[in-house]
Amino acid sequence: MSDRSQNLLAIRPIISSAKVFDHMSSDEYFQNASLRPIIKMQNDLILAVFANYITKHKNRFYELSLPKRMEYIENAVQKDIKFRNALKGMIIGQFTVEEYTTYIQNSSALNKRMMHMVIKRIKDQIQLFEKEAVLS
Repeated sequence: MSDRSQNLLAIRPIISSAKVFDHMSSDEYFQNASLRPIIKMQNDLILAVFANYITKHKNRFYELSLPKRMEYIENAVQKDIKFRNALKGMIIGQFTVEEYTTYIQNSSALNKRMMHMVIKRIKDQIQLFEKEAVLS
């Protein structure tokens, strides 16, 4: 394993609830062993990027009701290809070479899992996007 791979693995958070078993599907294994720790580690950056996305789109997000905000998050991640690709890049950039080799075997399904996890993470922290919280 290269120094880069060892360094990347060393800085990742350990998520005790992300169980990894041999009998899991390869996608689920990859999700729990790689994606969850990377996305957790990149949480602050993902939130900052989403806050910037809101600003670049004229703060329309703040005018929406809670259900519409949830929909806005999904649409931003699923339908805005540039934004989606930026998020994927933040995550894929943290892969080891070995993980990247696994990722490219089934990138389409893993991208879906990855973006679903990012959407959930942003939604779960939506209170951080109240206008008062962003301004302080």
